[in-house]
Order: sequence, then C-alpha cells, then structure tokens
Amino acid sequence: MPKIVLFGATGYTGRLTAEVLIARGAAPVLAGRNATALAKLAADLGGAPTAVADVTDPASVRALLDRGDVLVTTVGPFLRHGRPALDAAVAAGAHYFDSTGEGPFIREVFERDAQARAAGSALLTAFGFDYVPGNLAAALALRAAPDATRLDIGYFMDHPGTSGGTRASMAGMLFEPGFALRDGRVVTELSGAHLRTFDVAGTQRTGVSVPGSEHFTLTRSHPQLRRVDVFLGMPTLVAHGLRAGSQLAAIAARSTPLKHTLDGALARIIKGSNGGPTAGSRDRNQGWAVAEARDDAGNLSASITLDGGDPYSFTAAMLAWGADTALGGGLLDIGALGPVEAFGIDALQAAALEAGWTRREDTGATGS
Repeated sequence: MPKIVLFGATGYTGRLTAEVLIARGAAPVLAGRNATALAKLAADLGGAPTAVADVTDPASVRALLDRGDVLVTTVGPFLRHGRPALDAAVAAGAHYFDSTGEGPFIREVFERDAQARAAGSALLTAFGFDYVPGNLAAALALRAAPDATRLDIGYFMDHPGTSGGTRASMAGMLFEPGFALRDGRVVTELSGAHLRTFDVAGTQRTGVSVPGSEHFTLTRSHPQLRRVDVFLGMPTLVAHGLRAGSQLAAIAARSTPLKHTLDGALARIIKGSNGGPTAGSRDRNQGWAVAEARDDAGNLSASITLDGGDPYSFTAAMLAWGADTALGGGLLDIGALGPVEAFGIDALQAAALEAGWTRREDTGATGS
C-alpha cells in the first residue's frame, strides 16, 4: 500500500508539516536520524510510525521508499543534504516533494526530468512559500494576458522570522551561481543582479533578483515567454548590500579552494535544525506574491497579487496538501514539474485559498 514518508520530520518545517498531515487524516511515516526525537514527535501527534534514516547513509534513505510512495523531504540545506532523498525517490519510482528555496538545487531537480519520467516519478521541488505562490500568481496573470512575453514575480513578507534551516540554506547559496530566463532560455546570472520596486497592497517595496522555479516551469505552458525575473523583497539598503555582496561572493567563488574554505566556515558557523519562529510570531507574519505580466514593449498587461499569512505555515500546508493529493492519484503528470503542471491552476488556487491566501487583481506597478 503506497504511503507518505516525511523525511526530516523532527526539524522545524518537518514538524509543522507532520502536524498538518495528521490534521488532514493522513498517516505519514515520520523519518529522521534521531530515533528518540522521532518517538517523542510521534507520541506528541497521537501515534505515528517512524523510521530512522540519515543522509550520510544513502541506503537508509532508499530503504524508506517503495514504488508509488510519496516522499516529502525538509532535510536541508539541500545543496549539502538534499541529493540522497532525491536519488532515493527516482530510484524507487516514488513521487517527491521538497521545501527548498535554493536555486541551484532547484535547477538540479529539473535536470533530472528525463530520469524521473523513466522511473514514473513526479518531482515537485520548492513546494512551499518558495516558490508556489509566485507560480500560481504568474499562471493567473498569464491566463488574463496569454500573449505576455515578460513576467516579473516578487515575494514579500512583513515581520519575517527565519528558522536555522533557512539561514543555513541562504548561506549555502552565497557562492553558487544564480540564473534567470533570457530570450526564452534559462541562463546563468548573478543573484542580486537586478533591483526593482513593486506596489504591494498600496506600498512600494523593493525586491532583489533571485533564482526560482518559475524560470523552468512557466515556458512549458507559455513558450512565448522571453524573460522571467523573480525578486525577493528586502529593505532597500539591505537589497543594495546583497547585490554588492553577491558580486564579491562571485569573485571569491572563482577560486575553488577559497570557495570550499568559505563554504566550510559558513557551515560551521550557521547551523541547520535549531528552531524557528514561535507560533505567536507566525501569527503576526504576512506574505505576498505579486506577478506582473508585460508585453514586448514593457507595458503592463495583467497583475495578480496573492496575500496570506506566515510563509512557514503556508509551506507546511502546501507540502501536506500536495503529498496527500499525490497519494490519492491527483497528479496530472510525471517528471520534474512545476506546481501548476502537477495539479492544474484551479486545484492549486483552491489549495492556496484553503491555506489562508487570497487573490487581488489589477495592482499597480513601478520600476524596471
């Protein structure tokens, strides 16, 4: 009987996802490296099966899965720890969901498309706040403006807190190349290469360019797209600082020994699973995803804003919904997929609404 396996269940995002899965009536296998922590989590949730697996022993991760299972992994940073779970899913012919926001790892997942199709697996990477709402907002904007050739997508938060895993993931990307869609192709581009402003619920907010899953997913259904940019909202001074820091990091990354030394130092300084925002902090948080579709001349054709609550809570809700739906046969295709490709725009929008997010249309836009 196919099952859901939640790998990294005792981490911050993993525990939130486990709680939502149980609340949905699912019966996930809780997997991780610490048997004692797994047993405590299972007891806290009213009882659930557990399994011990560790990314340092890839065979133990592969042993979690059978054909047709659904693997949800929150074990990051994914550039450092993500490959054993991805390999295990493809080898088993299982479906795969992860919570990464790391652009280089997202690219790696999409490069496994042919292998996944041959195995009968669907691979859903970045299936959380990074980068489901932007994919959905973009699809809605393109539904309204199907001839658009350019998309600008922005992610914004109020009162953001970060988990240890998020900080470790951000550090792990510092010396890795970014990418963007240019002339209809995904090309390497420095993260932070572009800044622009968005009108977000009546307030001008600055975003800095980052690599996301939208660069890979949107041209499949809209091959006329020539340019896609994804932006992460930050205070203006911080955004300028990140752009300058990215330029310095790119210079450092040209020296392989220096890159390895700096990566190792960051890994020692910035640890992963060490908690995250409290429930009270999550209740105060607010998130937005804005998608602006433009024509060849740069004129705004359609704009969609999705807004809702805390990004971590949204990530847990979407991972649980996606896994539960996949287990029930709700996937539309196999291979490395975007969220709209996997479930359809209307089902995905309904899931986002269920997770507390709402839709606005025809917001203004400034910047370039």
